[in-house]
Amino acid sequence: MKLNWQEILKDRLQLYGHRNWLVIADAAYPAQSRQAIETIFADAEQTTVLEQTFTVLRGCKHIEPSIYTDEELRFVREEDAPGVTSYRERLDSLLNRRAVRVLPHEEIISKIDRAGELFRVLAIKTNMRIPYTSVFFELDCGYWNARAEKQLRAAMKSGDRHRKPLKRRLNP
Repeated sequence: MKLNWQEILKDRLQLYGHRNWLVIADAAYPAQSRQAIETIFADAEQTTVLEQTFTVLRGCKHIEPSIYTDEELRFVREEDAPGVTSYRERLDSLLNRRAVRVLPHEEIISKIDRAGELFRVLAIKTNMRIPYTSVFFELDCGYWNARAEKQLRAAMKSGDRHRKPLKRRLNP
């Protein structure tokens, strides 16, 4: 039995952790050659897939996404890609108050390619036919943040052991 894209998304996000990526892509997004980059097709509107993705992500307490969009999208003209203006408005509504990093498309693709050397990536292609509309999610840990990690590394470097150390067990 073949799984649909929603089932695959839920399954992968339960397995994925920090450093994995998720891409909700337009129709022309390429199937990349790295074995760790899985590409599936959702015969659905991209904004519908994004809405459902946010719903699934809210239920995943072990991960927190950093969101990226293509810088080029800001410059795509309605005359060249009919519907881009209403798409941008809909995307802004979907991304409501979320922090979004805007980078050139090739820079984001390079990040995904590097991540694919060690970590899995799921790309869900949609039927969207407006360029530079892909939305990229770099997954991070949902119960640990960069500030806590920085403090941990600083404490390790300085030898500061404010916390009670774990008792070591000796092998008999």
